[in-house]
Amino acid sequence: MTLLDPLFGWDVTDRIFTDPMRVQRMLDFERGLASAEARLGLIPKQAGPAIANQCKAELFDLSAIAREAANAGNLAIPLVKELTKLVAKADELSSRYVHWGATSQDAIDTGLILELRDAFDAIERELQRLCETLEQVAQNHRTSTLPARTWMQHAVPTVFGLKAAGWLDALTRHRQRLREVRRRVLVLQFGGAAGTLASLSSDGLKVAGALAEELDLSLPDVPWHSHRDRIAEVGTTLGLLVGTLGKIARDVSLQNQAEVAEAFEPASDGRGGSSTMPQKRNPVSCAVILAAANQVPVLASALLSAMPQEHERGLGGWQAEWDVLPELVRRAGGALHHTTKMLAGLQVDTARMHQNLDATQGLIFAEAVAAALAKQLGKQDAHRLVEECSRQAIANKKTLREILVANREVSARLNPAELDNLFDPLNYLGAANEFIDRAIAASKAEKQ
Repeated sequence: MTLLDPLFGWDVTDRIFTDPMRVQRMLDFERGLASAEARLGLIPKQAGPAIANQCKAELFDLSAIAREAANAGNLAIPLVKELTKLVAKADELSSRYVHWGATSQDAIDTGLILELRDAFDAIERELQRLCETLEQVAQNHRTSTLPARTWMQHAVPTVFGLKAAGWLDALTRHRQRLREVRRRVLVLQFGGAAGTLASLSSDGLKVAGALAEELDLSLPDVPWHSHRDRIAEVGTTLGLLVGTLGKIARDVSLQNQAEVAEAFEPASDGRGGSSTMPQKRNPVSCAVILAAANQVPVLASALLSAMPQEHERGLGGWQAEWDVLPELVRRAGGALHHTTKMLAGLQVDTARMHQNLDATQGLIFAEAVAAALAKQLGKQDAHRLVEECSRQAIANKKTLREILVANREVSARLNPAELDNLFDPLNYLGAANEFIDRAIAASKAEKQ
């Protein structure tokens, strides 16, 4: 099923996880193994290039391999069989050394790691573009005041730049996590039949080191056939990233509501329309991102559930990863790409943001007034007084400022000019601009 790929996916990560690419990355393992062993003199010198020359996915009948895998139990068994046949046509002697000292899981897992490396490269580049976009959004909207909302209710004034800085700050941490997980995950899988490399005798570690060099992967201390924490960590790390992307999409979609109308996805012909309502402008990107935020945690949980594997080779748990991890990475890549496109063209209505501050008739400034009165009355008495004035404003459908001016306790301590100052949202932003500066600086530092 590919009809929905353009909607939910990203062509960059989608291309990484295809049938031809999966086979090619396994063949890259076989090529690297033969080259390493030929270089070390463990197989005939000509066997290295003879095997490497046939390690091209386009030379294989993928449908036939898939059918044979249904009986064999994995893709590597029929793939190695066909590779051996291809090599034998050109060099019978060299064909004897295909897959020398390796096991099926070595080829499958290392092939997956090579795919993950490509995916990490793409995701990190896209994540940097997203962060650069948010740096600009945060910088441009330092004074774009709007209501902060807690429990979905107006709280106190804030600025849109701080909201963007919050998104940016979380994404900066995800960049750090991806860098860390990359170091732990991009390692060779090479242990032979049961993780001892016994078939290579005393040369096992030399071959492993040379193979790691060929594939530009790190060499782990121990083969990890049935220890799947690395794979699960990819799932949980991308799950965290998609969770933050979902948070961004949730915020933007709520700001897109007609009653709020503060921020909108980019507009274009046919985008976000309805089959029946001509006026609709639906937040399509937000829907896609939020769908991924629902799906990716479930996929990640499947990887976590697959971790308790049996002895030296898993039965069922390992196999469960084969479809789950590629789909998880594709969904995460799609969500990331849609977020980047959405925020790059985000349309912000700063006038409506400021207008929404008045939606509660000045109640949003209650904390500012209470803080000013607390200097003379103490915190609790000031809170009680402003709370009562707020109730009166709501009951009488008046502005909070009108009630405060008429209240003797308040007017005795705050004159009209002081009240005007307290009802200016730009005067009640606290350290918002400093926080914006810190988030932008941390993001820029992550690029270095």
